[in-house]
Amino acid sequence: MMIHPGSALRREIRDGQFIAPFIGIFDAFSATIASKHSPNLFYSGFGFAASQYGLPDIGYIAWSDMVQAAWRIRQILPRHKLLVDVDDGYVDASVACHVSTQLERMGVAMIMLEDQKRPRRCGHFEGKMLLPIDEYMEKLEMVLSQRTDLCVLARTDASGDEIYRRIERISGTDVDVIMVDGVRSIETLREVRKITDKPMLFNQIAGGKSPRVTLSELREAGANLTLYSTPCLFAAQAAINDSLTAIFSDDGRLPDATRTVGVAECSALLQENMAHHMPEFGSSWLLQA
Repeated sequence: MMIHPGSALRREIRDGQFIAPFIGIFDAFSATIASKHSPNLFYSGFGFAASQYGLPDIGYIAWSDMVQAAWRIRQILPRHKLLVDVDDGYVDASVACHVSTQLERMGVAMIMLEDQKRPRRCGHFEGKMLLPIDEYMEKLEMVLSQRTDLCVLARTDASGDEIYRRIERISGTDVDVIMVDGVRSIETLREVRKITDKPMLFNQIAGGKSPRVTLSELREAGANLTLYSTPCLFAAQAAINDSLTAIFSDDGRLPDATRTVGVAECSALLQENMAHHMPEFGSSWLLQA
């Protein structure tokens, strides 16, 4: 029997499993590399804005660009579960529904819908503003009402006591997962767990507001899922800079290919994706039950 990735993920969550981490990717190449380390991938808005626009994550992303980018990942990695950051649903509730429907039909497993008001910010930056809770709830409920297999992660960027007020409202819906972004202490997770039975996801980003914690610590605090939102992007920035610095510090000489990745290794990695570009790709977005 074939099953949609969203339904497969929902079943894993309901079984009480601690889900394999979602690894943040920023394009098809980084997704290919990350796919060797986890069955779950996260299309980060931060990474997308940086890699596709060369701009910070402050609301520039067009919904059509994100949908097309997600489709490229689904073509080459149909057996992986993809979580897509859709920001605030691109402002309008109708657009949020339209985008979530398109992503569900291409086999995306889960979307992340936040409660920020524009101009939005990365969850670990200062200056975030929140939508009125009733406005966010209306948008969230509309998305939930028209999804079938897609999992929905409700994200709040609230702080202080407002976190708990919003979590209580969100917990009254059929949302699959909740997330508080920019958590400054793991103790916040423990407090959230006291007021909700919904599965919780914890976001880790290097240099962000949240503490560096282990998977064991997250399980102990009551989290069911975690994501590393930007490790590939930050690693690429460091590696590219180091590589070019080395080249030009040695009078332009390329590094020894035996000590780094060369054309053969890169081509071999990409060749594995070719199987999913065959004409029979049609229904391969479905997972084996």
